[in-house]
Amino acid sequence: MRHSRLCVIACLVMALSSPLWSQKGEGYSDLMTPQVRSGQLAAPEHFRSYVVDGKLRLSLRDAIVLTLENNSQVQIQETQVESSKFTLLGAHAPFDPVVTSTDNITSTISPPFTVLQGTGSSTVNYKNTTKNLVFGYSQTFETGTNVQSAFTSSINSSNNSFYLFNPYTSSTLQFQATQPLLKNGWFFANRAPLIIARRNLQESRAAFAAEVNNNILQAVGQYWAVVQARGNLDVARASMDAAETTYKRDKRALELGALPPLDIYRSESQVASRRVEVIQSEYALKQAEDTLRLTIGADQDPYFQALDIELTEKPEPEGELRTIDAGSALQAALTKRPEFDVARAALAIDETRIRLAHNHLLPELDLQATYSSNGLGGSTGINGTGQPISSSWLTQMFGFGYPTYEAQLSLTLPVKNRAAKAELGGALVSRRSDLYSERQVREQVALDVSNAVHQLEQAKLTIVAGKEALDLAQKTMAAEQRKYDLGSSTIFLVLEAQTEMAAAQQNLLQAEVGYQLAIAALNHATGELLEPYHVQIADLTR
Repeated sequence: MRHSRLCVIACLVMALSSPLWSQKGEGYSDLMTPQVRSGQLAAPEHFRSYVVDGKLRLSLRDAIVLTLENNSQVQIQETQVESSKFTLLGAHAPFDPVVTSTDNITSTISPPFTVLQGTGSSTVNYKNTTKNLVFGYSQTFETGTNVQSAFTSSINSSNNSFYLFNPYTSSTLQFQATQPLLKNGWFFANRAPLIIARRNLQESRAAFAAEVNNNILQAVGQYWAVVQARGNLDVARASMDAAETTYKRDKRALELGALPPLDIYRSESQVASRRVEVIQSEYALKQAEDTLRLTIGADQDPYFQALDIELTEKPEPEGELRTIDAGSALQAALTKRPEFDVARAALAIDETRIRLAHNHLLPELDLQATYSSNGLGGSTGINGTGQPISSSWLTQMFGFGYPTYEAQLSLTLPVKNRAAKAELGGALVSRRSDLYSERQVREQVALDVSNAVHQLEQAKLTIVAGKEALDLAQKTMAAEQRKYDLGSSTIFLVLEAQTEMAAAQQNLLQAEVGYQLAIAALNHATGELLEPYHVQIADLTR
């Protein structure tokens, strides 16, 4: 019994000290992060550092960082990466060592039916008690080699007088190794699930990067939508103030008799219509801000949701307007777009599955070798000097004087093997589909780059034209106001000039915001969207 416990401890030490076990144990602790363990969602992070004078003051980079940290859609996409990590951990399961133990006792009482049972009388029942102890250890390695070791001990006692030892202990220490030579043999066939799981993790990370790029492009668009909505509100308020100033002047002129009574309605109607534009612009701004709050996660906390948003970025381009040719942009996209990493990982998985399917078409040819050492012992009585006569099963078993050798070569030939054929056919079809997907990605990326370059060129020309239009509108406004003051123009022309100048201001604002969006779209098309903000996708996945 003492030796049995030692065998159990030895098997456990072998299992826990194996490199594969240690690697998996460390991986498991690394994967089970507090975020994964928790059944509750954490509060939105880092918002307090952006609160200034009771407002949520954000640059474009701040909005992007908050989106990456708190946006629910980004977090959902990140869980796909976490799931792939645990799938990779599970792919190590076939190589996990296994320790088993069995302890049972059987006691039998039966009437004798032969003199060989040695009870000495037909009226004496035959009694037999057997206690079996089995401890085993098994492990499969990446070569396909399966190693098993087992210690078996049986303690038997009965009232049979013919037993040489009574009670007697029979024990066996056995070692067995099985090596597949064809199907499921050697490194590739056994590493293939690990390779596929690792590439699935790479694919999920690349897919996450692509989705994050899309989310960030959306966040950039919403940021500039708030800037544009606020600019439109400022223009609408300025236009309403100009209309009110004109109305007050006309009202004073009416009181002095210098203006016909019917002419006052025109300026008064302009004040009313421009007040409507202000109201519409205010609610458009509220909607844009609510959308931005949702994107950055400010709506997850009532305190931050109630804060006003102050955006620090200005729509006016700084420095020279950016210029890039389609060829350079496309070359950058082919290198940096994560969609290509997704496609390459999918094709690599297909190739692995095809090779594995070819392996499964092979016949099974397994080589097995077994070695065991046996021991038998017990007590036979007392000799003439009063010393016990016994035999030690422990000495015999570890003396290896009673060995058993066995070698076996087994061959299994599949007649049709339809499952393996279907597996191969499915892998080939999947590769063909992924080849088309890769070509489709290449075509879509080329189109995205082309559209982004054209959008940038259009935005640059629109800014130049918008500045010229605003300059002319301001000059026209000043001229009409001057002529009206001198009595050579009408209030209609003055109000029309005010409307045209407000429209020109809004058009220029839209052109400037359009330029910022075109820059973001170009960076997204070339896979460089996060680079200007010094944010890395790798930092997002734990």
